[in-house]
Amino acid sequence: MDLLDILTDKGLRRELPTREEALAVLATTDDQLLDVVAAAGRVRRQWFGRRVKLNYLVNLKSGLCPEDCSYCSQRLGSKAEILKYTWLKPDQAAQAAAAGVAGGAKRVCLVASGRGPTDRDIDRVADTIAAIKGADEGVEVCACLGLLSDNQAERLKAAGADAYNHNLNTSEATYGDITTTHTYADRVDTVAKAHGAGLSACSGLIAGMGESDADLVDVVFALRELDPDSVPVNFLIPFEGTPLAEEWNLTPQRCLRILAMVRFVCPDIEVRIAGGREVHLRSMQPLGLHIANSIFLGDYLTSEGQAGQADLDMIKDAGFEVEGAGQTTLPRHRVHAAATGCGGHQEEGACGTGGGCGPCGGHGESAPAVEAAGAVEAVGTAGAVAAPGAEDEARTDLVRVRRRGAGTELAPNA
Repeated sequence: MDLLDILTDKGLRRELPTREEALAVLATTDDQLLDVVAAAGRVRRQWFGRRVKLNYLVNLKSGLCPEDCSYCSQRLGSKAEILKYTWLKPDQAAQAAAAGVAGGAKRVCLVASGRGPTDRDIDRVADTIAAIKGADEGVEVCACLGLLSDNQAERLKAAGADAYNHNLNTSEATYGDITTTHTYADRVDTVAKAHGAGLSACSGLIAGMGESDADLVDVVFALRELDPDSVPVNFLIPFEGTPLAEEWNLTPQRCLRILAMVRFVCPDIEVRIAGGREVHLRSMQPLGLHIANSIFLGDYLTSEGQAGQADLDMIKDAGFEVEGAGQTTLPRHRVHAAATGCGGHQEEGACGTGGGCGPCGGHGESAPAVEAAGAVEAVGTAGAVAAPGAEDEARTDLVRVRRRGAGTELAPNA
């Protein structure tokens, strides 16, 4: 049995691949790329059908962060010419969220720059959640506020938050090269706090920061161990004015391999194509939908995405459908048996919810299997890709600072 047959079989059975198998996915050739996408796509359809979940970001507080995360345009010392503003009022945030929901977004992600929230900040976010759910009680709300202190996750849960996002971003071994003002262990602790409070945990990574294949596999295996309900895969947007401004080492093919590796390691978890897809996947974005089952709609925190209508057209043209408010994202075995929510990490056969994403449902409709054509040869297992050469120049023209939506007087790009 060849590599892709093995990985597909394991994904359909929710069995973890070996590290060597995950590394081999990243080392496949361009000639093998469509076979890799087809194999990952079969696993994706088994658990999520042809549904695409839409998420919408609202940047509650932009810039002026005291942390030194090298990838971030809001970091301490950043010279990126981004929007900078303090907390949006609840009605302003609710208005921004409504634009995304009107465009088909099922989840609104409330993000604020900073090391972590104060208790007063938790009160602000609680008021914002109330304003958003007052307008549409069915919308999922995910908070992303940085490192959490004791009891803050419980307070967010009580306020109506369904989920909490805190990404690991990179491997534990290389984390100190990216950030020095907090630790990898701090991030793991916050994900654990979200889990412990009954929030649906959302935690992912950033690819393209100069990491090796081994680093990528390490962080994805660490995420699998944490067992979040959703894994956002970000592709570094190299902002001018940040330490990683020159890190242009991704190609569309590399991005698809990374997404496929994540899908094989996390077969029944919501895999979201997050920041940077327009910059790095470019015209190959529709192929990403065959692997991931979730994307952000419209703009990001400090950068512009493609128009929301273009996202909707892409989903339709690729033969997928937008996941509705009445559909449960996660497959049945991952949904907690308690109330109505986004899911959990329960034993197979458990049915119900753990947060607030609607009635319990089964896994995605079963689509005919698309077998991967051809065999994948034994391949090497390491090494970061080199930066694009003259024949594949970095598309710096695609990095556009957000000048509309939350914090501005211009309509959002939803």
